[in-house]
Amino acid sequence: MQVPPFSLTEQLHHLGEALDDAVLQVLRSGQYIGGGVIAAFEAAFGEATGSPHAIGCNSGTDALILALRGLGIGPGDEVITCSFSFFATAEAISAVGATPVFVDVEPSSYLIDLDQLEAAITPATKALLPVHLFGRPVDMERVCAIANRHGLKVVEDCAQASGASWAGRPVGSWGDAGCFSFFPTKNLGGAGDGGAVTCRDEGLARKIRELAVHGMPRRYLHTSLGYNSRLDAIQAAVLNVKLPHLERWISQRRAVAERYRQGLQTAAAIQLPEAGPDGHSWNQFVVRVPSCPGGAASCGGGCSPSADSAAYGLPEAACRDWLKQRLQDAGVTTIIYYPIPIHRQPAYAELGYGPGSLPVTERLCGEVLSLPIFPELGEAQQQRVIDVLGELAGACASATPVGQPAGAAVAA
Repeated sequence: MQVPPFSLTEQLHHLGEALDDAVLQVLRSGQYIGGGVIAAFEAAFGEATGSPHAIGCNSGTDALILALRGLGIGPGDEVITCSFSFFATAEAISAVGATPVFVDVEPSSYLIDLDQLEAAITPATKALLPVHLFGRPVDMERVCAIANRHGLKVVEDCAQASGASWAGRPVGSWGDAGCFSFFPTKNLGGAGDGGAVTCRDEGLARKIRELAVHGMPRRYLHTSLGYNSRLDAIQAAVLNVKLPHLERWISQRRAVAERYRQGLQTAAAIQLPEAGPDGHSWNQFVVRVPSCPGGAASCGGGCSPSADSAAYGLPEAACRDWLKQRLQDAGVTTIIYYPIPIHRQPAYAELGYGPGSLPVTERLCGEVLSLPIFPELGEAQQQRVIDVLGELAGACASATPVGQPAGAAVAA
């Protein structure tokens, strides 16, 4: 049995006719840029995220750039975020001329450590950029309280968290702006690239709309240097079909996550992610494969050092890489999010973050492994993952960290 990390096969089977009709209507209309299809999606997505304004754009990366630009973030400013995220989180900060300041993450949640975040604030800090990683929401009540104390803007990176919520309130509605991606593998995915910015302030929404269309408040009048970043009508048509199913898909993802947590709770060599708050949307289910204590090889001597470990000054990832390859050999495809943290990427060498500067982030990059998860993942497929991983974990039992009981289900 082959188990992919993600598949649209079943989703397309169930929605195929509706998707075909929606796309064909756009093609026949001749209105491919702007128009009622996009307006309808923006209105519906704004309602779904609890935001008065939603502005479509061409990617989650551009959503971040547009939000930062709209809030006046630029050269000389610092924006605090985490390094354990996709590169675009920091890239967007740099793209507007500001400087990303990285703080470490919590080992149990994988999310930005809010104690360290507040300690990193300087007079140059202008914004906080929390990442709702893998679908798990950051404590936005606390983030907003920190921002209010220091007079800072808040931009939420919701790229992996459509459908997630904190304290019953959707992500993207807490900060000054929320930034979403509709990349096909996201909880709400299009048929290509797409994104959106959500916000409460009408003036900010207007500014972002202008920036997304060459800084143009009206045709051929350009008040600032903007971008060509529009959500096209075909993507909006696809998203209009899918959005009403998002809540059900999130429920299915939560059920998949719970089956993993129950089925893998005795696998001593891996550490399962925390259950997290009720609003977790489980875009990914990420386990940890700790390095072997005392230098013992969890794989029985069958693993080899990871190239990334030495090349980028990171802790050894050999045992995780061994397990990933053995799962692949058994037909189970997994993904590593992320093997090299942003602060150790060559593109940010000039910032001076050396090996060990963010120890939790660096350790996670050598240990994390994302198991197959998508709403339509069949129980037989998932049981195959559990069985194979359980068998392999038996061969890795020596990986249980010193002082942690075998079968521990919560990340250390």
